[in-house]
Amino acid sequence: MGKRLEGLQRMLVIVNKLKESRSHIPVEELERYVTLCMEERGYGGVNLRTLQRDIQDIASLFGIRIKHEQGGYHIVEEDEQEWERYEQLLLNFDLLNALEGDSTLASYVLPEHHRPLHSEWLAPLIGAIKHSHPVVFQYLLVRHDDRVTEKKVLPHFLKESNQRWYLLAYENDTLKTFGVDRIRHLHVLDNEHFRRNTSVNVQSLFRDCYGIWDQPDIPVEDIELRYDALDGKFLKSAPLHHSQTVLADTPDEFRISLRLRITNDFVMELLSRSRSLEVLRPLHLRERVRQIYADALKRNS
Repeated sequence: MGKRLEGLQRMLVIVNKLKESRSHIPVEELERYVTLCMEERGYGGVNLRTLQRDIQDIASLFGIRIKHEQGGYHIVEEDEQEWERYEQLLLNFDLLNALEGDSTLASYVLPEHHRPLHSEWLAPLIGAIKHSHPVVFQYLLVRHDDRVTEKKVLPHFLKESNQRWYLLAYENDTLKTFGVDRIRHLHVLDNEHFRRNTSVNVQSLFRDCYGIWDQPDIPVEDIELRYDALDGKFLKSAPLHHSQTVLADTPDEFRISLRLRITNDFVMELLSRSRSLEVLRPLHLRERVRQIYADALKRNS
């Protein structure tokens, strides 16, 4: 684990350095910078051969291509989604670095210790996706009185949302979403293979929705919300959606616009921070939130 973590740290240092630079970084400069950063972390120096190997690994692991031209290294312009994928993958990497080898961890770090139900299916599902094997399983239909149905699907992606994992798989030529926590008796058909659909832009599938629930029959709408300044501070640091745009940010109000499908998941997220929420538009969303609170008030009177 030590060597692997050291290699990941070097790759993180390389990419962050190149990402910050607006020009090509000379080989000697990059080599000196990476060596200094690694020595600060308690590791040895870095030579050109190690640097070149790390650059190859960065391309294969993260899809970020680094080229050497004009006397230096630079990152080839990549799709914005590749950057998002890379940053999500290494979101907590600095914390990992800080905690490595610390035997007193429990005295000052308080993790959630949250392990999603039936996360034991993740490893075989990743293997099935990687090797293009179909899978069969029993699936629990929570919205239909926990009825169980058998599924045979072609697994393509795993997506995490709100501490839950979801399998995106083709069933009868239709890409569907299955909650991993509702999968029972998973079996990988390792004697069968399928041709993976590489044309699927999985990021675009969820561009207009909140979380994992995307229903094409629900229209994409313009939404405007108002909060007080305190709630605004939290919404600036953790936006509701990538489409969030700040319309007003004053001591009296924090007003934003969004554009997405108004699904149950999105409404539940609105309710989770509703202390000062006021829905300005659309009116049917305002009425929906009002009705939820009217029913809750009646139940709790």
